[in-house]
Amino acid sequence: MKTKHSRREFLRVTSAGVLGAVALSQYSCKSGVKPAPVAAVTVPDPKTFGIGLQLYTIRDAMGTDTPGSLKKVSDCGYKYVELAGYANGKFYGYEPSDFRKMVNDLGMEILSSHTQVEAQGITLENAKIMAEDHAKLGVKYCMQPWVVEEARKSVASFQKMVADWNKVGAIMKESGIQFGYHNHNFEFATLEGKVPFYDIFMAELDKDLVTMELDLFWLTKAGQNPVEVINKYPGRFQVFHMKDMFTNEAPFFTTTGVSDFAPVGAGVINFKEILAAKDIAGMKYMIVEQDKSREGKPFDDIQTSITNLTTKILV
Repeated sequence: MKTKHSRREFLRVTSAGVLGAVALSQYSCKSGVKPAPVAAVTVPDPKTFGIGLQLYTIRDAMGTDTPGSLKKVSDCGYKYVELAGYANGKFYGYEPSDFRKMVNDLGMEILSSHTQVEAQGITLENAKIMAEDHAKLGVKYCMQPWVVEEARKSVASFQKMVADWNKVGAIMKESGIQFGYHNHNFEFATLEGKVPFYDIFMAELDKDLVTMELDLFWLTKAGQNPVEVINKYPGRFQVFHMKDMFTNEAPFFTTTGVSDFAPVGAGVINFKEILAAKDIAGMKYMIVEQDKSREGKPFDDIQTSITNLTTKILV
């Protein structure tokens, strides 16, 4: 049976408790007994986790206020940035040395760059120019982020492209840069009886010249298990794109119309399970990317991603 206490009785009991606490405190002071110290809560600097951000995530802001946008990224706690703004020898309109200084002055480093994609892809002629420009920038990686649709029409076109990438990788290596490829989901569609990702990319790319930047969102959209892929090709994935999604769907192989990009840790991908295999993968760096913001607030999303990573996923 519930007992209903009057407001007067509640105040009497509460007052007695407060007086007792005060008396105990006074006794402790008079007797020389020091109260137990309150343990200080140490919150680690997010930058110590070494997380990068693909600046494509905030591409509109980078186009209107590059210095201000980079400062916001640094303030969130990102240590590295991966660029998506290379054209005509400049990065977001800046000379390589100027852009590098801007990033370094904010306590960050330029880790990687997604190269400009032309209709014919990367040619050997412009590969040398890109290698020189990126060497000035001081990047560790230069990534081919895309395959134009006309190059996905046949197994032969994929094979020619992969053979060219091995040559590009050798050119980049001469400049101290690791070349790589960033996957989507279309590489997993069966073409002429082959799955390009497995039967061409992983089979014919020189693992010493071309690493894979594993995009966990697109890999999952293609119905692939990231841990199984990692175990099948140990040491081939030096960079992870940490990208989450709101919905589980049946496998599909097009990027058109996809919009359920989520901040890392706010979706359905099990990042802890995948990161448990990072040593097998050969992973050296993780980069947050979110192609679209559901609420149209990409800076809020990148803050959510790094908060989830540093307080829930990486601890």
